[in-house]
Amino acid sequence: MPTAVTLFVPRLFVLASLFLLPLAMSAQERTGSKLLAGTIDTIVRKQMQMHRIPALSISVIRNGKAVFSRSYGWADLENQTPATRDTLYRIGSIAKPITSTAAMVLSQQGKLNLDAPIQDYCPAFPQKPWSVTTRQLLSHLSGVRNFRADSGAVPELFSDIHYANITDSLAIFADDPLIAAPGTKFEPSNYGYDVAGCVLEGASKKPFSDLLQELVFKPAGMVATRTDDVFEIVPHRSRSYSPASNGNIQNARPTDTSNKIPGGGLLSTADDLTRFATALESEKLLDPALMQQMWTPQLTTDATPTNYGLGWMIRSYDGVQVVAHTGEQPGASSILYLIPSRKLAFAVLTNVDAAGLWKLADQLAGVLTHPDKKSPVKGR
Repeated sequence: MPTAVTLFVPRLFVLASLFLLPLAMSAQERTGSKLLAGTIDTIVRKQMQMHRIPALSISVIRNGKAVFSRSYGWADLENQTPATRDTLYRIGSIAKPITSTAAMVLSQQGKLNLDAPIQDYCPAFPQKPWSVTTRQLLSHLSGVRNFRADSGAVPELFSDIHYANITDSLAIFADDPLIAAPGTKFEPSNYGYDVAGCVLEGASKKPFSDLLQELVFKPAGMVATRTDDVFEIVPHRSRSYSPASNGNIQNARPTDTSNKIPGGGLLSTADDLTRFATALESEKLLDPALMQQMWTPQLTTDATPTNYGLGWMIRSYDGVQVVAHTGEQPGASSILYLIPSRKLAFAVLTNVDAAGLWKLADQLAGVLTHPDKKSPVKGR
């Protein structure tokens, strides 16, 4: 449980965050539907009140154009710093589709064979009884373990150790046995993505942060997204909060994400994540065939569906395919949600864990796809 100082602001916090005026609307929003904007605004404010969310930023695009972008509440409660469109949040596992996209770009360039043994690119990860491939790492079918739990706690999730680079972080788990033969078991693994990051560095001959900048951020126009370094002074970085047992909000337990940069160690803004979605939908980053590979659910060796592609969660909403990813970690909750067939995408970022964003995302999807109809809430 978080141990930092509790902020006793339940009533004041809710009032402040709900009635703080959002940023000025963008030109696209002003010319869009005021009714739709009002509906989204109401849904977001209710979500913030229900889950006591200190700050929330949302960005919505349709047909490659921004239709809604606002920030609400406080990026820093103690100093009463309002959230803005420049506020940087920890995005947790939304790093995975970004890492996967970089892998697919390297594959497209002929620099990475997704089905070759990973030691061809990452000799720092030792050989196992079975061969492991990059495709298996990206689809959580590699058998590489996730965070280890001891007596119900997950100390590796709350790591305070700083690793200088991805190769150093492999020492946490590299000598452990695989939890299953590759391909036989779907097991989400941040450490599997560490190995994928090592693979990408070997294939590109560049540090992970540099290759993301070159292969994804710059071509997608993502001007703010970056690795999360706890020691660096980062302008506009949000503070992190957690729900307290008494119903208040408290400071989240400090964590260092350098043990999981490729799978959960990035900072971003809501606008940057919808720029990423736009770049994918417009085929600026990948050929359609490779994009379809990412967005196709993988199967285990006994043909069990996983509902996970290469770095993306695959589900359906209102009879159409949704590709999405959530990000949950101490002090942050986020979701990136795309409906490719409707050229619709949105990102929601918050600075508190357990913010209930799947349900919010499906509500937003209902409003955005059927603005004149009350949306059924499907979530998890």
